[in-house]
Amino acid sequence: MKTLLTTLLALATLILTGCASKTAQTDAHSDPRDPLESVNRKMWTVNFEYLDPYVLRPATVGYMTVTPKPVRSGLANMVNNLDEPANALNGILQGKGKSTAISTGRFLVNSTVGVLGFFDVATHLELAQQNEDFSQTLGVWGVGYGPFVMIPGMGPTTVRDTVGRVADNLYFPMTLLNSHLTVGKFVISALDGREQLMVQEKLLNDSLDPYAFVKDAYFQRQEYKLYDGEPPQQEVDEAALEEFLE
Repeated sequence: MKTLLTTLLALATLILTGCASKTAQTDAHSDPRDPLESVNRKMWTVNFEYLDPYVLRPATVGYMTVTPKPVRSGLANMVNNLDEPANALNGILQGKGKSTAISTGRFLVNSTVGVLGFFDVATHLELAQQNEDFSQTLGVWGVGYGPFVMIPGMGPTTVRDTVGRVADNLYFPMTLLNSHLTVGKFVISALDGREQLMVQEKLLNDSLDPYAFVKDAYFQRQEYKLYDGEPPQQEVDEAALEEFLE
């Protein structure tokens, strides 16, 4: 679910960077990243037409109604703080010393002065969250994405991303959390992410093919993270572009 929410947040970026919505017209079997597209589209229907409108969105609206914004922000900060040790370790595995130092500093500051992460003091000290995960680490090591997969209740992912998320949950302090705290972290992450999407819903609803749009957003987001916001520029096939625009 968190992957779905994070990916959908990239939709606005796709618009601003000139990603044409005509990509939705791509043939259903032409994307080498998505060999399971026929099955994935069925899973997308479960997420987009049933789970979100009937479960996640109503739950998020209720959460926003009964929980004051400062409390919601604090809970989200606490959840994010639990990821800092994973950010630090993945920084080491990727050879990013500065990133590792920042993530370590964030965890120490927010866990103490920030009252277990409820207050994001580190950001005010110009220690920005690094967001380094094991999927990125595998990418740095040369491991490919593997097939794209749409999972009910979770959303878009790949084999590499799934392995990465499992590995990240094996780090301290995730190993110390009991089942109730683990579920609580998942629920708060889902609700917070869905809340941030409220203002972006129109982008998704207006796209010609929401499935293709979200898939492109997912891969753009992964590349953005892997290259720390500076993905390599892809060469444009002018002949293919002219044919596409005709």
